Amino acid sequence: MKPSDYEAARLTVRLGAIQANYRLCQRLAGPAAVSGVVKADAYGCGLAPVAAALAEAGCDTYFVARLEEGIALRKAQPAARIFVLDGAAPDTVPALISNALTPVLNSLAEVAGWSAAASAVKQDLEAAIHIDTGMSRLGLPAEELSLLAKDWKKRLDGIRVVLWMSHLACADDPAAKMNALQLDRFRTALAMLPSAPASFASSGGVLLGKDYAFDMVRPGIGLYGGNVQNAQTNPFQVAAVLEGRVLQLRRIGAGESVGYGATFRAKRPTVLATVALGYADGLMSAIGNRGHAAVAGLRAPIAGRVSMDLTTLDVTGIDGLSTDSYAEYFGDTISLEEAAKAADTAAYEILTSLTPRVPRHYQGASP
Repeated sequence: MKPSDYEAARLTVRLGAIQANYRLCQRLAGPAAVSGVVKADAYGCGLAPVAAALAEAGCDTYFVARLEEGIALRKAQPAARIFVLDGAAPDTVPALISNALTPVLNSLAEVAGWSAAASAVKQDLEAAIHIDTGMSRLGLPAEELSLLAKDWKKRLDGIRVVLWMSHLACADDPAAKMNALQLDRFRTALAMLPSAPASFASSGGVLLGKDYAFDMVRPGIGLYGGNVQNAQTNPFQVAAVLEGRVLQLRRIGAGESVGYGATFRAKRPTVLATVALGYADGLMSAIGNRGHAAVAGLRAPIAGRVSMDLTTLDVTGIDGLSTDSYAEYFGDTISLEEAAKAADTAAYEILTSLTPRVPRHYQGASP
């Protein structure tokens, strides 16, 4: 048997669904442009294949977080505009320039450094500038914004601003007052600055309406099937399915325990399926005794703790299972959000925590 003939686990990435989710953002945000956020290896789904599928759907602008992500994406998408959210620390400037990456400048110190770099190479350099409107994370705070507005011609010498941007803190909640507050702050900031395209909305912001779209939107988790605002019907298609193979089926009697610490005890005669997925694959340990998987389209509770390589399911009453069966931990039956709730985390972490040990399989893109 070749190693590739057997897979204990797999993540199926539906590139056609990612494209459909991208096109949904185009319809919702138009005429604003739609970029693709592909940081963290395209949310664990694979940077190069996801970026290629987005390019087929018309995407020509991408956002990554780290310099090394931008360098990898440049090799895969030589003609794309690639923004690097982490900014332009002094030791990254040469690589940013040589790889034609556009930094998102997050402070006046970075603005000054990028201006100096432009002077050194004797050419204007493109940049985005991030304005903090309430996230209190990256971006120019109010006092630095005021200084930039008062002296922007000098401070932006050699810098061609191609995007002003900010980031919503509460876009997952359409009723949050913070959304309107940040929108007002962003509009106020833009009125103080020279004209350039603006971007405010990530996936949740796209769903808030066209007031939040400006010139470009930046969907991330929505592209990968996340139900951003926990709507009753997710507007985004399922794009990723995580499955593990059933390694063994067994019966235990009432009172018998399962797994480390004997944290699960059967209350009745129970059929168990031991599945080849564990925390070494990126499965959250917190789902032990509280999460579910799906086998044969039916939900089965996780019995006992998640271990390094295995989880155990209570499959009592589910017929037709064998060691050729697979259990779905998220996908068509178990949503990303349900998996995240069981782990007391966010859908973003569920996807990005998957380790390289889980093979990625790609279902074709649609032109």
